Amino acid sequence: MNHKTAGNGSPLDDEEMLLVLQHSLTKKRVLLIDRHPPARDALRLMLGALGVTAVHGAGNSAEVIRQVKANRFDIILSDFVLDDGRDGQQLLEELRHAHLIPLATVYMIITSERGYTNVVALAELAPDDYLIKPFTAEQLQGRLVRAIYKKHVLRKIYEHIEASELLEAVASCDRVIQQQPLYMYDALRFKGELLHQLGRTQEAEEVYRRVLEGRVVPWAKMGLATALRDRNALDEAKQLAEQVLLEAPEFLSAYDFLASVHEAQGRLQEAQLVLQRAAEASPHNTVRQRLVGDVAARNKDFLVAEKAYSKVMERSRGSLLRSVDDFANLSRVLVERGDVEASRRIVGEMKRELRGDKQATLAALVVESLCLEREGAPAKATQLIDQALEMQQELSAEASEKGRPVSQRLAVDLAHACIATGKQADAERIMRQVAAENNDDNHLLGHIHNVFEKTGQVDTGKALLAEVSKEIVRLNNEGVMGARAGNFEESVRLLMQAADQMPNLQFLVNAAKAIYTLLDKRGWNDELAQRAGEYLARAQQKDRKSPKVASAKQMQLAVAKKYGVGPDS
Repeated sequence: MNHKTAGNGSPLDDEEMLLVLQHSLTKKRVLLIDRHPPARDALRLMLGALGVTAVHGAGNSAEVIRQVKANRFDIILSDFVLDDGRDGQQLLEELRHAHLIPLATVYMIITSERGYTNVVALAELAPDDYLIKPFTAEQLQGRLVRAIYKKHVLRKIYEHIEASELLEAVASCDRVIQQQPLYMYDALRFKGELLHQLGRTQEAEEVYRRVLEGRVVPWAKMGLATALRDRNALDEAKQLAEQVLLEAPEFLSAYDFLASVHEAQGRLQEAQLVLQRAAEASPHNTVRQRLVGDVAARNKDFLVAEKAYSKVMERSRGSLLRSVDDFANLSRVLVERGDVEASRRIVGEMKRELRGDKQATLAALVVESLCLEREGAPAKATQLIDQALEMQQELSAEASEKGRPVSQRLAVDLAHACIATGKQADAERIMRQVAAENNDDNHLLGHIHNVFEKTGQVDTGKALLAEVSKEIVRLNNEGVMGARAGNFEESVRLLMQAADQMPNLQFLVNAAKAIYTLLDKRGWNDELAQRAGEYLARAQQKDRKSPKVASAKQMQLAVAKKYGVGPDS
């Protein structure tokens, strides 16, 4: 093991420190992931020799999900090759994406592929370490002890992030930077991301420039590019992302970023090509394949969209990331290509796999109506849409009551089917609501525009979206102006009304912030605090990393602290 220096100046591998860390290792709960039971047994024996006894095993992805939902693991050791064509790196992305394992969990990949060492340093969500087979118990112990120590150094950052205490997390980053030079760059990476999430773009940019003065690393260049994009320096941001792809073509998030810049500049064809390059380099990443499908569908490149959505279906089988939208996306594209029988097969698979799911039933009705309309059977298609509209109202009521969001993409598909069956008023009502609730989701707004375009109603679509935007601005201004004039009660009333009527990210955040401002000025009120918490939770569902959401969360924490209550009280 390399010589490391602890915060008190003692080397990490001196005898006393090693004994403390090795004793700590014996208390850890470990999950072993390998499709071969003998391999799990061998690793369990190796850990037993190191004094680790709380060891669980999983042979497939479904079992992994069950285990991490039931237990909090300190260490996860995953073989690189998994049971269903996915790999350990992809599993890590899914677990982090779904927030099923905390940042403090050590995630280590075991592989026989020596080439993996070149990839791991560039991964978007890198594991804490990797082990090349074969290895000894001593080598395993050394790697685990080193990883545990690093987690110990960064633990306060993790705790504050997971409690949404972002300002405190930034302060913890500064302490690590000052006191633990060995982990300075880890802390700087967290600090840059946190400042960006807080909307402090200029400070984030300074952090990344500081890193790049000392060493050129892809993540710092991409962090700087993100800061430049956020202040609308799109050309500079694009150039930096292109540099990263030349220097480190395996750094896949650079492709996604570059595609987003192309999209912001209205170059959808270029965005699609960049995403396709990334998908070829990482074919198992379902999130990216979904992006390829979305952009290709907007470009009317239905063959590429079909291939991408098919890969999503193939790779997400048994995955946390699978949804009704996956089935609906592929079914819709197949209808666009004129292959209604293939579309019906996908719907049949969805009905079997998601039996009892009302959204799946709604999707089946919508897709079948589009198939019937394509086949020249409008009367039958209309009957199905009548059923679908009833079911959508039922789902919307349940969503309000239980907080389970209805698929917005599916709602747009329903609107498309309404237009196709002559139910123009229903279509426009649905489109208005979706646009109002998702006014900052360019992919969804693009999907709406495409529906109007393919049904020969481009001008109608543009007018509808413009009216929605105008109404959003009007409602927001009324609420914000009330607060500026000191009429906090009226501001709260107006912004709550806007959030209830159009629960988009902007209104949900503004309503929450207006309530916290009122509580700060007038005193604590349990009922209002609960409403604010609900608005903020819904905003987090839409975009957990939004600077707007982060800002509202910091207000929540500050006001709750002022009155000595828990933030969720």
